[in-house]
Amino acid sequence: MLQLQGVTYIHPNRDLLFSNINLNINKHDKIALIGNNGTGKSTLLKILAGKLKPTTGLLRTAEDPYHVPQHFGQYNNYSIAEALQVSDKLASLAEILSGNATEENLTVLNDDWTIEERCATALAYWNLSDLDLKQPLATLSGGQKTKVFLAGIIIHQPQLVLLDEPTNHLDSYSRNIFYEYIKSTKNTLVVVSHDRTLLNLLNSVCELSKNGIASYGGNYDFYTTQKTIATEATNQVLKNKEKTLRKAKETERESIERQQKLDAKGKKKQEKAGLPTISMNTLKNNAERSTAKMKGVHTDKISNITEELHQLRLTIPDRDKMKVNFLDSDLHQGKVLVNAITVNFGHEHRLLWKNDLSFQIKSGERVAIKGINGSGKTTLIKLILGQVKHTLGTIDSLVTKVIYIDQDYSSINNQFTVYEQAQSFNVALREHEVKIRLSRFLFTKEYWDKPCGALSGGEKMRLILCSFTINNSAPDFIILDEPTNNLDIQNLEILTDTINQYKGTLLVVSHDEFFLEQINIEKTINL
Repeated sequence: MLQLQGVTYIHPNRDLLFSNINLNINKHDKIALIGNNGTGKSTLLKILAGKLKPTTGLLRTAEDPYHVPQHFGQYNNYSIAEALQVSDKLASLAEILSGNATEENLTVLNDDWTIEERCATALAYWNLSDLDLKQPLATLSGGQKTKVFLAGIIIHQPQLVLLDEPTNHLDSYSRNIFYEYIKSTKNTLVVVSHDRTLLNLLNSVCELSKNGIASYGGNYDFYTTQKTIATEATNQVLKNKEKTLRKAKETERESIERQQKLDAKGKKKQEKAGLPTISMNTLKNNAERSTAKMKGVHTDKISNITEELHQLRLTIPDRDKMKVNFLDSDLHQGKVLVNAITVNFGHEHRLLWKNDLSFQIKSGERVAIKGINGSGKTTLIKLILGQVKHTLGTIDSLVTKVIYIDQDYSSINNQFTVYEQAQSFNVALREHEVKIRLSRFLFTKEYWDKPCGALSGGEKMRLILCSFTINNSAPDFIILDEPTNNLDIQNLEILTDTINQYKGTLLVVSHDEFFLEQINIEKTINL
């Protein structure tokens, strides 16, 4: 159905993104395309969609694919009809029905007389019946925009569908509708996603990296099992190689010491024998050459083993290299931190919640706020933090030392460099200690002078977590608002590991049930 042969893509600034990609996609395949941020997943998807041309290599396809893009506001000037690629047909149909049945209008419509009905059916499927096809995308929420592009699958009925982060911004209800489509469809699918529930519904995984593309014949759980086996094997080889290096260095030391003792004994014998000075110098030079030759052999061996170790360490996943050391909260378990009694927000005649909210959050609890898009999840966080004032009821909060990671990572100053951002949280650490903390969170020296505005979402999330470890103040409360949006799988796993090492109170807004299960949520506030 679709084939890539030797595909390479080089950015206009001449940076190589990936090279020599070979991939065969067969009819009815359901493929997950995964990889770290920056490896080129979205670019490769655009090449498959025919929206980008590879620098070198061939693309062969027997079908016109339908592409569901990841959106960052770049389509806001489109109408819904334009986003769905039906505006010309709808305009021609309207002209024909008004009596202007020109050859041009008939050609554009191409006998697609049911286009209006299919648009209505598709929008209704995604609970968007109240939208007007002429409405600008800029007026829609993130979830509504995603659902508009997904509606195009019903309208165009393609055989090959390419989806880029399709569950981003979708609430739990809409995600479940989408999962049912994935399970039931006969379409051929290529999906870029970090949504582990979705990835487990696909029957093969392709991992894109700087080394090319590797295929795994199973779902995401199968892939992680294979990667774990490979990583454990690499770690064992690494341990053995480190042991070999230690042994080689010990052997070098022992050999040199032995040679030095022999040389010293030989020199004494020569002195006793009363050899002429010229003979003594010749023997001395021979001994030095012998020692240098022996040392050179050991140095070469140690150098080779050290290089092998370096190459092995490069293959270890970054998640395994990262070290997190959150201090534990000093609040005793079970202390009431938030007490809300019949709380609501809005205007007297237009309140946000149909039923007033009453709940408690205690120290040490792990709580999720759930609800469909627009149900007021972020507003509730702002009420808890005292950033907005409630309209009804009472809310008492003892939350003081808090990490709040919102959807825009607003605690990051985009004008700062990475080092300046970390330093802004510094209380008592010296410069080299701050840089050690940055390295623990995978910000090597190449990052220290990089502007924060150039970081990906996952990198910003890691920098926020790093900054709070630099602060050396144990947070009583961590609040995460849709933390899994726009994170690649590597950074998702890093976030999960970090949260699971934290012993304080956690409040999370997320539609990602897989993530909520992994971080052991024990209580839910439903809106």
